[in-house]
Amino acid sequence: MQEFKVKSIGTIYSPHTSPKGTPIQPIGAKGIKGTIELFPEYVPGLKDLDGFSHIILLYYFHLAEDGPMIVTPYMENKPRGVFSVRMPGRPNHIGISVVRLNTIRDNILEIENVDILNGTPLLDIKPYVTTFDIFQTEREGWLSPISDEAENKKCDGRFS
Repeated sequence: MQEFKVKSIGTIYSPHTSPKGTPIQPIGAKGIKGTIELFPEYVPGLKDLDGFSHIILLYYFHLAEDGPMIVTPYMENKPRGVFSVRMPGRPNHIGISVVRLNTIRDNILEIENVDILNGTPLLDIKPYVTTFDIFQTEREGWLSPISDEAENKKCDGRFS
């Protein structure tokens, strides 16, 4: 098994201090604001990012523990494979969220629609581009009949 070394490029701050009660997807975090404090050596990389309304954040689920390969997701009571859900207890604890980018001031990014815990280590930022990132899907697996429920779902603590 090959291992990789990654490093944090900054920290995500939000009002979510505990996994329990945190929205499980950005759709359920509408209007919730947060900030990113980027480490100074990465500030030059922010050049031109202010031209995008949304960004993709890759981060490390720092409070997650390793989980089993079969889990019962938040929106259902049927066991599912970990790679068919978006829970934190994954083999590499990597999270992804699309958030609104409101402003950039020096090394601080003000963001919105934040479903991320306070103090989360940020691994990378990428611009969200509709023509690159939106695909018409043919299947959405087991989530298809219940995906509209995500807007009102909060973490119940089962994975923390």
